[in-house]
Parts: sequence; structure tokens; C-alpha cells
Amino acid sequence: MTLETALTGLNRRLSAALPPGIAEILDADRRRAATGFAEVGDRIEDFTLPAADGVPTGLDELVADGPAVLVFYRGQWCPYCNLTLRTYQQELLPELAERGATLAAISPQKPDGPAPDLAFPVLSDVGSTVGRSLGLSYPVSDDVREAMKTLGTDLEEVNGSWELVHPAVVVVGRDRVLRFVDVHPDFVTRTEPADILKAL
Repeated sequence: MTLETALTGLNRRLSAALPPGIAEILDADRRRAATGFAEVGDRIEDFTLPAADGVPTGLDELVADGPAVLVFYRGQWCPYCNLTLRTYQQELLPELAERGATLAAISPQKPDGPAPDLAFPVLSDVGSTVGRSLGLSYPVSDDVREAMKTLGTDLEEVNGSWELVHPAVVVVGRDRVLRFVDVHPDFVTRTEPADILKAL
């Protein structure tokens, strides 16, 4: 089963359980147009971000021995993100090790949130400094903000602000140049593991 198939099934189940008004708001939000993202050939600036356990990890460490696959996701509260990260751990991580590449996930969530049970670094980009540098960061609209609060997610508490990043995967070379960029303004869709391996 592809990641797309799994995410589509998850979305079908979650949408069916939502109140109609909220379902319509979230469905409209995932269909927004968005542009201005970083492109292949751009350079990413060095960064150091804390992991869930507070230990900092820098881009220099991630690309020390080969390319790095950076997965930008919305947060631990997002079921689509959790499914994607678990899929990457199962299907992508072993393949990356054979290719001398590393994997790290980055979200705007505070590092004091629950630590995910993953075998790769999960880093906190509070304030979306790294995400913004790649054109991934955006403010949450008022109607989506109210819908999320109704569902029990207050980004002011979780992230420190009502700002999110578009889910994305970038592959960074040892020279800090972006070799692959795949951004998903539709938060239900994500990059297939096979496409990441092909990019590598």
C-alpha cells in the first residue's frame, strides 16, 4: 500500500467523524494555493535545533557523512504527520542507511511536547526560522484557528504561535545545496518514500 492510499483512507475516516461545518473549513484550507517555496539549487543556511529531549542537532551533523533528508511536518497533534513519520521510519530509514544518508523531522512544535517513538531526530523549529527560510511557513487563518480550537488543538500552547509549515521533504547535499524539494500545501498528501529514494 502506498503512503497516499493510507493517508486517503485516514482522511476519509477522520472527515466522517467531524461536524459538517468544521469538515468544510478544513477541506477548504487544504485546497489553498501556495507558492514561493525554495527550489532545487538553493542553499539552506546552517541551523541548530533542539530535539524533543532537549539535545541540539545541527545541519552540519546531519550532512557530515552524506546527504540529509529533512521532513517538515505540522506537529505531533496531526494524525497525517504521525502516519507519514511512521511510514518513513519503516520504509525509508533502512534504505537511507544503505545510501549513507540521514533522516530528520522538523516541526514548529515546542520541544517540551511528547517525544515521538522514532529512531531518527525530531527537531523543534519554534518560530519556524528554518521553515520560513524555505518559504514553508504561513499564518493560520481565523476560521481554521477556531476549527482547530474546537477540535482541542491550541497552537498558541503547542507551538507558541498560530503559525504552521506546509508539509515538505527536502534533500540537502553536504554542500548545503537543495537537491530535491517537494512541498504539499494540501496537508493530506505527502511525499512517497519511493520518490525520496529516487531523488537520492
